[in-house]
Amino acid sequence: METLRSIGLFLLAGLCEIGGGYLVWQWLREGKSIVVGLIGGVVLVVYGIIPTLQPAAFNFGRVYAAYGGVFIVLSLLWGWKIDGKTPDTFDLIGGLICLVGVTVIMYWPRS
Repeated sequence: METLRSIGLFLLAGLCEIGGGYLVWQWLREGKSIVVGLIGGVVLVVYGIIPTLQPAAFNFGRVYAAYGGVFIVLSLLWGWKIDGKTPDTFDLIGGLICLVGVTVIMYWPRS
């Protein structure tokens, strides 16, 4: 159950980081209202809190290294579903490699 909770936190944090960054991008690059940027900023603060909810056995460096791999995959999915940029074969291979790395870093049994 702890592993499922950990994976859920990774997904939630990834959505907050990418979603918050996207809202700030919309404000600064696409001319959306400052309200959109402020909402993005709040979402990014929430993103900063979520990793602290990971199980106590995981340290800061390990958690953030693994988040990096998750964010790569979520960013590809975001680009595909939100921006309409279909990932190519090499994006998919790279994403899979990242997820294997996340699994090894976070969930491989240690003695």
